Order: sequence, then C-alpha cells, then structure tokens
Amino acid sequence: MSGVDPGRLTDQQLMKELETIHRTRHDTLLHGSNDALRAHNDRMAQLEGEYLRRHPRRLIVASRTRDGARERGTAEA
Repeated sequence: MSGVDPGRLTDQQLMKELETIHRTRHDTLLHGSNDALRAHNDRMAQLEGEYLRRHPRRLIVASRTRDGARERGTAEA
C-alpha cells in the first residue's frame, strides 16, 4: 500500500486525499502507465472505502440513483 493508511487520516485529511485523487484521475487514465493506473485504482478504492465506512448514512440524492435517473430522463423526454 502506498500512502498513509486511510483509517489513520482525520476527516479533513481524508477529504483532501479524496479531492486530490479524483482531480488526478483523468490524467492518470489517459497518460499513466498500467502500473500507475493500478496504483491509482487501489488507492482510490482504499480512500473511498474509508469514506463509506465513516459515513454509512451519507445523503443520497435521488437523481444519482438508477430510479431517479430514469424519472429525470422520462421527464425530459
């Protein structure tokens, strides 16, 4: 594993790490080596998993669910 264990990060540090990894995702996908992309995937999964562990009851926006997206698509048609 590279980086600090996500379980040891404060909430503020975890959010900063998540923001950084999401910001660098596109560039890594387009221009990173297979090893870099694999490492990025692993780290992102670790960070996101920790976020979900800490926030199991996070706000879920209806339009970000399958049913909500279908309803929105029907309304626009």
